[in-house]
Amino acid sequence: MPYRLFCLLMAAVGIQAQQTPSINDLNAECLGNVIRLSVAPLFEDVDAVFNDTQIINLTPGLATQCGFSFKFDPMGNAMFFASLQNCFSQNMDDKMFSLVMQFRLPGNHMTEDPVYRVGKTCSYTPWTSREILCDRNYMEVSVRRTLPDIQTIPKQPTGGPKARSGNFRRGAEAVASGYKMTAVVFSPSKNVMNVDEVQRKGYAIANTPTRLVLRSPHNAEETYLQNVAGVPMRVLSTSTFFEQKWLVTRVDATAVCPTPEAVAFTPEVITWYMPKHIDPLFSSDAFTMLEVYMGIDAKRLDTEEMAARNYSVLVTEAHIIVEIPVGAVGGYFKSHIQDDQYFVTYTIEPMLELLWIEEVAHENTSYKVLFPITTPPMARPPQFRNYTPLDTVPEQAVFVLELGTFNLDVELLNITFPTMVLTVAECNARGFNVQEQRSPDNTLKTFRMEVPFSDPVVFKERRAEQGVTTFTLQLIYGLVIFPEYAPFSHSAVVDAVLLDIVPPSVTGNCDQENFHITVDYRNQEPFFVVLVGKRLLNHEFAQQYLTEGDTDFTITLPFSSPDAVFESVHSSSVRSRLDVALLNPYNNMTIKYFSLACSFLKTLTECFSNGTMTALAVKVDSVPGLNPGQLTLSDPACGPTYSDDRFAYFHFTVNSCGTTRKFINNVMLYENEISLPDELEVKLNATTSSEEEYQLKVSCSYVANITRTLAFLTRPRDNEPFAETGTGRLMVRMRLAQDASYNTFHQEEDYPVVRYLRQPLHFEVELTTSSDPKVALVLDHCWATLNEDRDSRPRWNLIINGCENPEDPYRVVFHPVEADARVRFPPHVKRFEAYMFSFAGDAVEPSGQVFVHCDVVICDASSPTGGPCSGQCVNQDNLKRGRSCFMLFRPWQTITELIGSLSQQVNNMSKTSLRSVMYMFLLDTFFGCNVLF
Repeated sequence: MPYRLFCLLMAAVGIQAQQTPSINDLNAECLGNVIRLSVAPLFEDVDAVFNDTQIINLTPGLATQCGFSFKFDPMGNAMFFASLQNCFSQNMDDKMFSLVMQFRLPGNHMTEDPVYRVGKTCSYTPWTSREILCDRNYMEVSVRRTLPDIQTIPKQPTGGPKARSGNFRRGAEAVASGYKMTAVVFSPSKNVMNVDEVQRKGYAIANTPTRLVLRSPHNAEETYLQNVAGVPMRVLSTSTFFEQKWLVTRVDATAVCPTPEAVAFTPEVITWYMPKHIDPLFSSDAFTMLEVYMGIDAKRLDTEEMAARNYSVLVTEAHIIVEIPVGAVGGYFKSHIQDDQYFVTYTIEPMLELLWIEEVAHENTSYKVLFPITTPPMARPPQFRNYTPLDTVPEQAVFVLELGTFNLDVELLNITFPTMVLTVAECNARGFNVQEQRSPDNTLKTFRMEVPFSDPVVFKERRAEQGVTTFTLQLIYGLVIFPEYAPFSHSAVVDAVLLDIVPPSVTGNCDQENFHITVDYRNQEPFFVVLVGKRLLNHEFAQQYLTEGDTDFTITLPFSSPDAVFESVHSSSVRSRLDVALLNPYNNMTIKYFSLACSFLKTLTECFSNGTMTALAVKVDSVPGLNPGQLTLSDPACGPTYSDDRFAYFHFTVNSCGTTRKFINNVMLYENEISLPDELEVKLNATTSSEEEYQLKVSCSYVANITRTLAFLTRPRDNEPFAETGTGRLMVRMRLAQDASYNTFHQEEDYPVVRYLRQPLHFEVELTTSSDPKVALVLDHCWATLNEDRDSRPRWNLIINGCENPEDPYRVVFHPVEADARVRFPPHVKRFEAYMFSFAGDAVEPSGQVFVHCDVVICDASSPTGGPCSGQCVNQDNLKRGRSCFMLFRPWQTITELIGSLSQQVNNMSKTSLRSVMYMFLLDTFFGCNVLF
């Protein structure tokens, strides 16, 4: 291809489609002048694919020389970075760049290594006058070349389609149609090298259609350190000479990159100082910083992402200062061992991307630094924690131990005890329950283990004179750090001293109705929980059934309690059993088990002289799947009158439900049987794998030809029956309706509600919590005040003793209440209508608000007793209504202002209509009313 001169290695040309499928966890991104590939699994080798046929293995040295770098985290994830102008990109007029890489995963001796190939094409325009890229292992500078086009004829690699780097000739000759690259001069040493010598010493130099590219390892012989604004910087300064017959042209290129000494550390914060004016890159002090960006792993972050991660960038007169919290998102911790002590480091790779322009030369520079930072080792001694509960018996106690915290790259291999070494799997098989527990953010881990006191690895020493036993566990954790397999250990000794606890005793007996269970815990505090039947003895249960003594307690429980089970049923007795267990609250192991079974005399069948029988069937323990509601008498159509999950109650006559009768001497015997229907019996046995059957025979006997005498005596009642007075809670609410329909009401947030004078107010008072239709609500008194205090003055009565205030010129109107979808009981609701008014008087300041209060009476609607309960007043025509109306205005409200207030209500009327309304109002005011001011 014309117009190309590559002096190091040939570029890949004519990239074809990928020949192998891409790995799922391999992702390629274009990030400015860098290509980033993220690779999740560990890989064995990385190759550059050249011309789609040649495969060149990227050794560490070749990667540095050609513009590649790698990053690995402790979990095996890798990131691969490549400069756009690397040795193997297909460059299309310095605008498009294509790269194909090949990753080989470890295989085995029988098969070839798995190979995954990925390609990426990136565009990058426009280029600045100078582009500087600082990566972890190299520095690169690309400058605009002003020479005429130069043609490149690269030498072909040798060794066949799978040529490795050892067979690849890193060299090229420039055949000039005008110019030829002849020498490179390094400053300040003034060493002169030709192109081949530059390549042999590990540098890279190449021409592209418009640019000259130089690349150098950071520690190359011709680089040097320079202190810039107090920050040590590594500098590469070159001059490249091109010749054309008798003409020589020089192109200068300089790269400057920060060193690790540019970073300061505290246990909490990493601070990176970057000079703002990088002296070796400037020809004068006059420049303008156009852009400053920060990123992580070559990718820019916006301000929201930086704030979320607590990153900060500060631009001062001399420096650009980057601060990153230790442990922030974007980095990772790595474990280390020094003298068998555990340390961690934190690594993160921030990026700074700058763009400036020099005002004299009018040339702009793009400066990008990928700067891996690793903190000094920080001591993190593992914390050994003992959570062993000591309030338990030795036979059931366990050591509960935790060791942590560690990074995720630490694994527990084994545990050494005084008598043996056990792997984690062997510990779990022995019952030690070794677990790895992760932190909520999945960045740290601890190791938890439970060792029973009874295991032989625990040393026991009893001190009889002190009444205690000491349990000692010695162990050494064997740990390893991956992937370097660095071993280390942590020793621990834990002791537990337990009182020689005498296990509690449990005894019991029965009376005619109850079980009595006594638990004696001697002189020790109770260290157990009690399970009665299937229910734990909680506070509510104890209050009802438990009696406490000094060193014991007794549980008294009825034999029919749901916590007991019925073992068998007989005609005149029931055998019931109660199971009690004392449990260790930490592991639910049983400390003591006790079971008590007794027979209780119980009449299950009753016979009545009118020829009816009742029978009670109970569920027994031997038929656990029985549903008593499915039991029937001999006639399957006769089911129980009542049933629950334990009982079934039958009521029937002796001549029904399949009852049989037979005579024995002078006695008639009626018999029936309670059982499951045949089809349900078969189904029950199939589901419970039990052959138990439920059958209960019931019978009644009557003496034939017997006469019963019944006597009775009557006497008058001494007193009429009456109901005792009780207490309860009734809820009453008062609401303001929006109109006379009483369908919608003002809500709490609507108050205070604005109303004009004489505008109607519709009130509803309701008894809300009662569903008794015999109860009625009566309004006793209702009045208005200036504030919320119901006893405040002044006060204006609206309703007095259940009736309208006769002194009120605009009396309240009581509205009838009918039942509807909302009102279920009309007597529970009262509605009345009043007119808006305002208090006025020389001694009263206008408040602008009126508060309405009501007293109500709850009455027995079926038998009113007089007083307020005699009924609510109804509206009657008032003959004085037109002659003595009382209008209450605010003191400042003159007649003119009142007319203005009314005009707001009729502002849509014509002027003629408005005058008419005002005239009518004045007539009503001056000729028929007493106006109060």
